[in-house]
Amino acid sequence: MTGPSPRPVAGLLLAAGAGRRFGGPKALAQLDGEPLVLRALRTLAAAGCDPVRVVVGASADQVRALLPDPAQTVTAEDWATGMGASLRAGLASLRRTEHTEHTEHTDQPVAALVHLVDLPWVGPDIIARVTAHASAETVARAAYDGVPGHPVLLGRRWWGEVAGAARGDRGARDWLATRADLALIECGDLGSGRDVDRPGDLAGPA
Repeated sequence: MTGPSPRPVAGLLLAAGAGRRFGGPKALAQLDGEPLVLRALRTLAAAGCDPVRVVVGASADQVRALLPDPAQTVTAEDWATGMGASLRAGLASLRRTEHTEHTEHTDQPVAALVHLVDLPWVGPDIIARVTAHASAETVARAAYDGVPGHPVLLGRRWWGEVAGAARGDRGARDWLATRADLALIECGDLGSGRDVDRPGDLAGPA
């Protein structure tokens, strides 16, 4: 397993969706007796992400009540407009932290690792392999057998640009499509980047 980057990398977990096709918020769904939001939070922590912020929206109070530290949550007030709203809220929270916490510059996150709550088979080793490439200039994402997927790693330099471009359900997709410097980090040997779209998908990757 590749170790985490020596510079701090923030974890940004997007868990605000209502899960309309799924039948309810995916953050609350359980796999092996564990809510997906806690599984993803544990994964980010195990990979060394610090701080970790959980963006909530639908059923925010229920999701927040599950977390060991409810102060980790960021509420996307306009979450219903799509993933872009969650990404904007999460990055805004990290940027506020950067300017208000009384810490040395070297202790501030150099990049943000954007993870989705409905990817239960993305383990800490995948997160760590991606964050090993972290710098303030990084634009990278995991790939599975050459197909781009999640998580996505965004260097601090780009947070403002990404937030400004995030719209609807596309999140950072349109912004990433413009980047000739986007690095794909192959992770297919470590696990599956398949998401959970319907309850039956929790049975496991095909």
